[in-house]
Amino acid sequence: MHATLTLLLRHHQHPDTGNAASDTAAIHLHRHRRVGSGMARSLLGDAVLFCAGATVATVLLLTLTSPFTPPPAAHVKDEPLPSSSARGGGGGRTFYDDPEVTYTMDRPITRWDKKRADWLRAHQDLSSADERILMVSGSQPTPCRAPAGDHLLTRLLKNKADYCRLNGLHLLYNTALLRPSMDRYWAKIPLVRAAMVAHPEAEWVWWVDSDAVLTDMDFRLPLPRYAGRNLVVHGWPSLVYGDGSDDKDRARTWTGLNAGVFLIRNCQWSLDFMAAWAAMGPDSPDYQRWGAVLTATFKDKVFNESDDQSALVYMLMQKDSPWREKVFLEDSFYFEGYWLEIVPRLGNITQRYEDMERRAPELRRGHAVREHAERAAARNAALVGAGLGRSGVEGWRRPFITHFTGCQPCSGDRNRHYTGDSCDDGMRRALNFADDQVLRSYGFRHADPLSDDVRPLPFDYPAAAARQ
Repeated sequence: MHATLTLLLRHHQHPDTGNAASDTAAIHLHRHRRVGSGMARSLLGDAVLFCAGATVATVLLLTLTSPFTPPPAAHVKDEPLPSSSARGGGGGRTFYDDPEVTYTMDRPITRWDKKRADWLRAHQDLSSADERILMVSGSQPTPCRAPAGDHLLTRLLKNKADYCRLNGLHLLYNTALLRPSMDRYWAKIPLVRAAMVAHPEAEWVWWVDSDAVLTDMDFRLPLPRYAGRNLVVHGWPSLVYGDGSDDKDRARTWTGLNAGVFLIRNCQWSLDFMAAWAAMGPDSPDYQRWGAVLTATFKDKVFNESDDQSALVYMLMQKDSPWREKVFLEDSFYFEGYWLEIVPRLGNITQRYEDMERRAPELRRGHAVREHAERAAARNAALVGAGLGRSGVEGWRRPFITHFTGCQPCSGDRNRHYTGDSCDDGMRRALNFADDQVLRSYGFRHADPLSDDVRPLPFDYPAAAARQ
């Protein structure tokens, strides 16, 4: 295009008649309106050439300066793809090469601890983290029936993704029924089992129900506390095991623990345990019988069906239970907490945290999101100094997990004791409470506990807010 433009411009500047003759003829034409036919043709040719040159120049200029013009293509050097060994796909055989090792519940896995240990030795670069936790959650594969159900599930998923991102965990969120016969509350067992095989690098698999909200982004699971244990569930030993040795003294309630959130070690014990647990579920030929047994055992169980939670309590409460020794019933903090007990206190908890930060300038300093762990440690230390380190009903530390049991945000089939407003408003309060902890690092927070709008935070918040 540059060559064409140059040629046209040169032709316009140096026509056959020359510049001087052309200019004189133009003046003469303007004065007398009369020229010879040859001169007219010459001037007409000059005009055409001038217009063509101007048009090409204009197009070229626009092409070179238009914001819609793509930049010149960068030179990309073609390089061969790395070999499978360079990508980490080489090496010796692992349990993945064994056709007997499957992801499904119907095929038991043996010697899993050795298989996994061999894999870890061969992939030390993938298993070097101190706290190798995989969070697993999920929801149904079909759209929600409740009008706002899909929106709430999206926010609940975001909440889990936020926690995992800030605390260095991986999240597996599933919407497929891996074993259709094990649906509803039983669906998590096939998923957790498959996750163990798919993630041998994970020491722990952490199941969190979809209707559970992580409401303390600073809290991390106290893994050293669970040394020698393979399953951690929120529960109360006195309600599961009883207070005395006499069987009559043993409390029989299916709510002595909650199976909606649990931490399970990736080991052979856990695979065997989940197989025994699932044997009381829908795949068992004794499923109906187990429903009758559990209903007769737990007088407060109102439905004649074998569910995962009452089955778990039943497995642990037996005097000769082979599983009890490796189970930790966590009741020292809200490993999962009843939402009606927590939501009314969230406003007061926020106020106490802000009061603490007004007295601690170091906690008000801005920081990068990647510094979350350091800032969380500083805030946790300050909580103890401010007398806010205690968790639970009588403490003022943020509840770790707020569990909206009975609200059924997707189906809308709520427990008859709850109103729609109490569940919906409570969930929005908890989600906004957690989201404010995330937005704080970006300089924003929700306008109020039930608002979807956000507002920017002033510098030196919350001390600045108190001065206004």
